[in-house]
Amino acid sequence: MNPLVSFFFLCFFSLALFPSNTTATSVPRSPSVPTITTLGVTYTSSPPPSPSSTPSLPADRVLTALSSLNIHSIRLPNPDPNLIRSFAFTNTSLFLSIPNSLLPPLAANRSLAARWLYGHVLPFYPRSKISLISVGDDAVSQLSPFLLPAIRNVHLALRDLGIKKISVSTTFSFVNVITTPFPPSSGTFQEPLGDLLIKPLLQFLEDTNSSFLVNLYPYNLYRINSEIPLGFALFQEHPFNFRDDLITGVRYWNLFDMMVDAVVSALAVAGHENLPVIVAETGWPSTGGDPTEVDAKLEYAEMYIKGLVGHLRSGVGTPLRKEGVSQAYIFELLDKDIVKQGTRNWGILYANMSKKYHVEFSGCDEIAVERVLLMRVCLEGKSQRVLAHSLVIVQWFIIYRHKHAAKASPNLSERILHKVVSSMGLANVLQITGGAAHPFAQS
Repeated sequence: MNPLVSFFFLCFFSLALFPSNTTATSVPRSPSVPTITTLGVTYTSSPPPSPSSTPSLPADRVLTALSSLNIHSIRLPNPDPNLIRSFAFTNTSLFLSIPNSLLPPLAANRSLAARWLYGHVLPFYPRSKISLISVGDDAVSQLSPFLLPAIRNVHLALRDLGIKKISVSTTFSFVNVITTPFPPSSGTFQEPLGDLLIKPLLQFLEDTNSSFLVNLYPYNLYRINSEIPLGFALFQEHPFNFRDDLITGVRYWNLFDMMVDAVVSALAVAGHENLPVIVAETGWPSTGGDPTEVDAKLEYAEMYIKGLVGHLRSGVGTPLRKEGVSQAYIFELLDKDIVKQGTRNWGILYANMSKKYHVEFSGCDEIAVERVLLMRVCLEGKSQRVLAHSLVIVQWFIIYRHKHAAKASPNLSERILHKVVSSMGLANVLQITGGAAHPFAQS
């Protein structure tokens, strides 16, 4: 059947079954222009001596790898001063971490915090664009009493040096601090950690204009919860691949958004709902640590990374936070060269720096972005019953237009789509990006 004829048939069939009630339903205001999340990557250099792990790459090769991926933000869990120096005048944003082992001395003595800054920040800043320091990583056990004093000392040592544009925070693991991701609206911080540590920390972050940092791995949550569908964790789009928060009535289309919104809910309960959230680590392993990890495979890892990048680049955020997370760092840049039994490979490049996935990190598939944007429009503008059918129509049209661009007139395509969505009562909410260049903007 001719594609255009099929399109008209699909439109007519859906509208006949699900007529819109435009007189009874008010059309909401147009959504704001999406905010794009800053996308970065983690590079773990080996602290010497470390004969059993991958030797650290020369700094110029790390820069070459980032340039080839068109990534301009990097997280350094073990910051090497020579590597930090190599990023001078590159406009690459650096996110440094201070190891957990240094928390007790840093908490006890501000001069030791200044000494660390003299070795890792002061000689290079601002030529090297250091923007964020995480004091510790998931230090919620015996080290938790030292955490906030150490963070304060690093912050004050930066101010003593006259540096005011580097934020200081710490990184938590989602599974160690959030009570439950299901439903997201019920997310709270685990006690007694919430009252003793996290609430005072949140006030510090608010006072210093810093962010809440969290390691967020849908893979780990998927492994411990057999009720989570694999496709839901991998950003796969299927008509019934969603989960509803029955408390708020919000519909979720991927596990990543559910986990982020559980964090957002926990922040709101603690009285800091507007605190920016940064995903310090996320990813999907391409090889597992043991034979039982059957879902740690290359094709699934590529699905996750590709879905994550497309979702973050679309700028639609999450249901509870329209601006989404402010930054997200994929773990990690390179596979390990030497893999011990029980370890996983998370790299987006092979150990020899060859390409591993077919993912465009500097942008994303235009069809995927438009699909997600229109999903948001339908969610805000119509009932759940109309959503599925209107979305099918719009998705089919997008694919048709891209596949037959040479055969169809763009103006004709826009008139067809405008007529369809107008009959659904969605015409006034289609001007998402504005301008005639967007296929759904009204003239």
